[in-house]
Amino acid sequence: MAEKNIVIIGAGYAGVHAAKKLAKKYKKDPSVSITLIDRHSYHTMMTELHEVAAHRVEPDAIQFDLRRLFNRTKVNLVTDNVTHVDHDNKTVTTEKGSFSYDYLILGMGGEPNDFGTPGVGEHAFTLWSWEDAVKLRGHIEKTVQSAAQISDESIRRAMLTFTVCGSGFTGIEMVGELVEWKSRLAKDHKLDEEEITLYVVEAAPTILNMLERRDADKAEAYLVKKGVKILKNAPIVEVKPDAILLKSGEEIPTHTLIWTAGVKANSDTKDYGMSSGRAGRLKVNEYMESEDLDDVYVIGDLAYYEEEPGKPTPQIVEAAEQTGMTAAKSIIAEISGGEKQAYKGKYHGVMVSIGARYGVADLSGIHLSGWFANFMKHIVNLYYFFGIRSGYYMFQYVMHEFFHTKDKRNIFRNFSTRYGNVLWSLPLRVFVAGFWLVEAGAKIWGESTWKEATSSFANVPKLFNGLGEDSWLVGSTVRMPFEWLQSTTSGASEAADASEWATPILSRMPGIFQWFMEIVLPTPEMAVIMQKMMVFIELGIGLAILGGLFTWLASAASAGFLVMFTLSAMLGWDKVWALPASIALMNGSGRTFGLDYWVVPFLQQKVGNWWYGKEQAIYSDYDKATQKKNSRKAS
Repeated sequence: MAEKNIVIIGAGYAGVHAAKKLAKKYKKDPSVSITLIDRHSYHTMMTELHEVAAHRVEPDAIQFDLRRLFNRTKVNLVTDNVTHVDHDNKTVTTEKGSFSYDYLILGMGGEPNDFGTPGVGEHAFTLWSWEDAVKLRGHIEKTVQSAAQISDESIRRAMLTFTVCGSGFTGIEMVGELVEWKSRLAKDHKLDEEEITLYVVEAAPTILNMLERRDADKAEAYLVKKGVKILKNAPIVEVKPDAILLKSGEEIPTHTLIWTAGVKANSDTKDYGMSSGRAGRLKVNEYMESEDLDDVYVIGDLAYYEEEPGKPTPQIVEAAEQTGMTAAKSIIAEISGGEKQAYKGKYHGVMVSIGARYGVADLSGIHLSGWFANFMKHIVNLYYFFGIRSGYYMFQYVMHEFFHTKDKRNIFRNFSTRYGNVLWSLPLRVFVAGFWLVEAGAKIWGESTWKEATSSFANVPKLFNGLGEDSWLVGSTVRMPFEWLQSTTSGASEAADASEWATPILSRMPGIFQWFMEIVLPTPEMAVIMQKMMVFIELGIGLAILGGLFTWLASAASAGFLVMFTLSAMLGWDKVWALPASIALMNGSGRTFGLDYWVVPFLQQKVGNWWYGKEQAIYSDYDKATQKKNSRKAS
């Protein structure tokens, strides 16, 4: 068989899927070469650009290195700009070289469509690439920081007004992220959150027109509840540096317009000599073959194929993946023989995340909203990594989305995330709490009663029969095996019975610690009072650690008492594990599935405001100084 060269231009969703399929088929066939050309060395998860732009995740969270994706495959990766495609000689020319092809796959995707609106190119921000997202994020942060120092209210308001043009997937997901980010922006720059205004401007009479109205209406109600101003039937006719002009004549002062109003074919293909359909997309047949050129296939957003009259393949990820697979299978049929398979789009629904904690979805007729909608979006994204055979990036996605987020921007809020990853200490927290509750239980009911009652589930009701004779709460017997107390109280020999204590870590108390304990517990009467107090202290420590309430203090107390028991020659080797475990729990473990999740932030805010006062905006300093000055003059 003569050697066959397959060249793929574009490492988007479609291009990656096509390359993976071809590489798998011809893994052991040296007569077939596969070359993937892209101007970037990475694949971008386009559906998550809004998360980077609004600082939910870091930029590298949606950037997947192509060499990792295609490691140990036969795909030749070329990072370069394509400058020309010669269809007559079947050659792709880049800035650094040229590549001959027998089959060419074009998967460069689309680009923003400004519909010729004046000022969009000069003054608006787009969200169609990794670079766009990083640029927009930097602009928002810089603009808010500058606005915090502006005393002129009208200018400050314009700078703090963020407008999204377009109410499709990208626009609504972007404004949803801004809803959640604005509180952090305001706090970091000492602004009143209410001064940050969010707009969605849509030319059509409704938003989210790819959804059924009941789903779109839920999304709209959620955004309105969160304070987003939605303007419908409001085409933008001009974009200025500090304002947008609507067709109605209304002008909205804003320094940030995010343009998500439409998509058109990549302009790199304008000279390819191929017929185009709506928005410049290149026309293909049911096998994703160009209508005009032999051995040329078009996939993803760039392809225009009408599944039904007037209804082209949608510009969504599922369609991109499936067009890529169709083109790959068509080329496999050409090279290896067999019948080509016509494209049949199988779409499982649409999902829109509105921030990290809310979304709407229509999954093949199953309508979801809120938590479950966003959960399903995560499942779909994870399935995507499974489809491209990348366990590494699947793991990275889980870490970025569930464990490395801040400000509750996560479907699990902060329960799964805090940079100490305290979720993993939850089992240890329960175990240490159980240790203290068992210790307290044995002292409350007495060792013999407690052992009998906890020996089986059937015996547990015996705990309701009352306290045993050896309970630390009953009588005046000293239960602590200290020599100076035993020699002066009846029953002390009973308490000092070695069978009640495991072999201690220390055979006897260090002299200086014994001196200290003799001062604290000089008499049997004081020892009895102290041992009764210890029962409730141990019970309190156990309950606090179990419930995750003031866990740092409870864990510190746990560690402190265990050190004291060790120095008192009361702690056996069987319980020494509880000391390092208690220290480990001082990492804030109560903030995951514990009361500290709510209590600690509440106290921090209240105590901080009481002690330091509420943070004030920089631009209000002058006003306050003027008020004080006038007050002094009046007095």
